[in-house]
Amino acid sequence: QVQLVESGGGSVQPGGSLRVSCAASGFIFINYNMGWFRQAPGKEREFVATISWGTNFKNYAESVKGRFTISRDNAKNTVYLQMNSLQPEDTAVYYCAAFLKTTARSTRDQRDMDYWGKGTLVTVSS
Repeated sequence: QVQLVESGGGSVQPGGSLRVSCAASGFIFINYNMGWFRQAPGKEREFVATISWGTNFKNYAESVKGRFTISRDNAKNTVYLQMNSLQPEDTAVYYCAAFLKTTARSTRDQRDMDYWGKGTLVTVSS
């Protein structure tokens, strides 16, 4: 069955870095664009970044642009989110998502996502 399994979350001090990963299985990875969303305590889930199936298109939320980098390894069926200069407001559960490559690659709409992981918690605190 389809699985998206996030890993790499944890606690980090402000200004620090962390890389979260998402291992995909049960579907043809290169047929899907991939994305990251996050949900902070008491807030709704929001868009963070997406990457197209061929890696040539990347889309970022303004709040993370220049600090976060999304990437994918199609040979390993894995997508990554490198997070630098982390701030307390980045504290959230980070979710991996997949959407068919026939869907507009620029979408930020959660309703366009076909599959979701269960999330990994990132805490930024001194």
